Amino acid sequence: MSQPKISRIERGHGTPDPRDIGVLARALGAGEDQAQSLVERAERQHGGMTDWRPAAAGIAGRQKTMAEWESAASNLRIFDTALVPGPLQTSGYATAVFREIWQYHLPSIGALTERALLEAVSARIKRQEGLADTAKSFRFLVGESALKPRTISPVEMLAQIQHLREVEARHDNVSIGVIRDGAPTVPQMHGFTLLDDKLVVVELFNTGLTSRGRRDLEAYRQVFDRLDEHAVDIAPILDEYHARYVDLLRGPSGA
Repeated sequence: MSQPKISRIERGHGTPDPRDIGVLARALGAGEDQAQSLVERAERQHGGMTDWRPAAAGIAGRQKTMAEWESAASNLRIFDTALVPGPLQTSGYATAVFREIWQYHLPSIGALTERALLEAVSARIKRQEGLADTAKSFRFLVGESALKPRTISPVEMLAQIQHLREVEARHDNVSIGVIRDGAPTVPQMHGFTLLDDKLVVVELFNTGLTSRGRRDLEAYRQVFDRLDEHAVDIAPILDEYHARYVDLLRGPSGA
């Protein structure tokens, strides 16, 4: 362990990694029970959900932060309840989502300007570059609600459905599953991203929550695995919703 790291721990700068606490305790002669007790205390301190509030950077800043975390990870598991996950969105879909969020005038995301909107959309779309990295593995799960008619137009949803098809066809390292309505699984309370079992990220309207705590990571991994047990292949679901949106465009007359 480097001297600067030891110095930071001694001065109380930041929250020390529980593994470092174990290393130091044993190096200083602590018994195994005492060392494990200190590690557990550090995990409780390190493991609680902590606010992630890049308010000054706005939505675009949050997208760039997510891109950095995703770039550093090899195994990404991403779940969303009612939206197509960010790395899978078309620019039109992302634009509609951001406009919807901005209408609530949340102070932490800044004022809606055309420049801010374009920057946010561009940053979100750039996250898709990671899908081309064959050293990475992506498993996406979405609730069926993500594909249902909503504020996004049928035309844009048809484009989004086609994009999802193309992503799965083009990238062998990407798989997408759908949890159908009524599936006997855990409640779909909110979306989250698991990065290499090292970081869990929960995005909210005006901020995000992150944790690197072992207990939090284990809990979210179990939730993801349980959801995945009840996920079905997305291809036939896309066919179903493609037909629905075509019918909506044709109108009641079916013309």
